[in-house]
Amino acid sequence: MANTKFVEYFEKKVRKTIRKYKLFTKKDKIAVAVSGGKDSTVCLYILKKLGYDLEAITIDANIGNYTKTNLENIKKVCKKYKIKLHVISFREEFGTSLCYMQSILKSKGHDYASCKLCGILKRYLLNKYSKKLKFDFLATGHNLDDEAQTFLMNAFRNDTKRLGRQGPISGITKSKDFVQRVKPLYLLSEEEVKRYSKILKFPVNYEICPCSVNAYRREFINILNLFEEKHPDVKYNLLKFHEFIAEKVKPKKAVKIELCKTCGEPASNDTCKTCQILDELKKK
Repeated sequence: MANTKFVEYFEKKVRKTIRKYKLFTKKDKIAVAVSGGKDSTVCLYILKKLGYDLEAITIDANIGNYTKTNLENIKKVCKKYKIKLHVISFREEFGTSLCYMQSILKSKGHDYASCKLCGILKRYLLNKYSKKLKFDFLATGHNLDDEAQTFLMNAFRNDTKRLGRQGPISGITKSKDFVQRVKPLYLLSEEEVKRYSKILKFPVNYEICPCSVNAYRREFINILNLFEEKHPDVKYNLLKFHEFIAEKVKPKKAVKIELCKTCGEPASNDTCKTCQILDELKKK
């Protein structure tokens, strides 16, 4: 009975999040970015259960058994619930795996953290293929904990640009060159997502990515988790505080999205970060 009530509460909160922030409608075609982990699997399942028109996209960074197992798991989920899955591989797109890329870049004096490098390349591929496949929105499994951590990281960096782009709907402007990213699990904690996943018995790996052990974000995860033990609402309060100040740091006028002169994807300079990385890899 307790599990049934929790499942009802959880799904109701997702529906409330979609309505409150006007994330998308039943008329929209939605891509769900999936990794094989609990958050994205839960997001995919619930949106399917709620009747949205969706397909799944996964980016395989080719990190040994970790991503191999995750890929097998998400294939099982998509097969069971009759969801079309698009698999994009780092090796097929970039000619090599994430770990090899990182080692080559390091030998050339570019010391990218695994999570940063992976994030840049995955965001690039997700936007590229979401456009190619003509999706209206790209849903991700980011939860309340993720948002609180990101807010704190941006505050520590005094990065008001990223503060303005953060939220249940990512970005500060609409453009045909950028598929809007939305977060249906925005108001649900990581523990709640984990509990829901275990109740539904999804085949997911609950361990962290082996490459993220020393990630900068992990320090903020630990800080917030320790603080939350004494102050249970701290993560939710950070999220609400961010919503309050986000409106103050967002540009008053629409921001024009610049395009990379090499690949045509959105970029903050003439060349996007992914093309800069690929150019460095090609250098002798």
